[in-house]
Amino acid sequence: MKLTVFGATGGTGRHIVDQALEAGHHVTAVVRNPQRMPVSHPRLERVTVGIADADALVPAVRGRDAVLSALAASTKNGSIATTGVRNILHAMATVEVRRFVVVSAVPVGPVPEGETFVMRAVVTPIISRVFRDVYTDLAQMETGIRNSSAEWTIVRPPRLLDTPATGDYRVSIGSNVPRGHRIGRADLAHAMLSSLENIDTVRQIIGVAD
Repeated sequence: MKLTVFGATGGTGRHIVDQALEAGHHVTAVVRNPQRMPVSHPRLERVTVGIADADALVPAVRGRDAVLSALAASTKNGSIATTGVRNILHAMATVEVRRFVVVSAVPVGPVPEGETFVMRAVVTPIISRVFRDVYTDLAQMETGIRNSSAEWTIVRPPRLLDTPATGDYRVSIGSNVPRGHRIGRADLAHAMLSSLENIDTVRQIIGVAD
């Protein structure tokens, strides 16, 4: 496939780019600073553009089969995820690219059935309060995605680790993974790429965790 990756220089984004290239896809990595994407590959194109201008994003998504976003989030820094994804969706709609996979986070959704009392009553409320600006941004981003015409998949991981890819993780379509408290960024990237070819994930929120 021909893929465009936003947030390509971040922890998860780099894994998406690397794994997509390894799988034989053609990848357009959208970056603000090309020096942070030193990878060289015949199927890799780097596009240097900010996410604040929706029209400027159009060339980066034109002719692609799918778009993936691993943008960071924070209302303190201007609702990066909400603004960026809104502009990505505008660019996609302009050139009729429909498939979109985006990373969010577990605390944006409800606590799943089967979760422990400590996680439900203590840990989750504390995390949600401490990182309130991040989850506010992601929640607004999710609302915008669900209201779009895109064939979207929202992926909600728990705490992210810098561990090697295992391919051994759980996926829950329509809810967070109960008692799933961590996942490696490499496995998150694998889950996002795998969802591209899984019709059951279209217009679905999926939870992923070890």
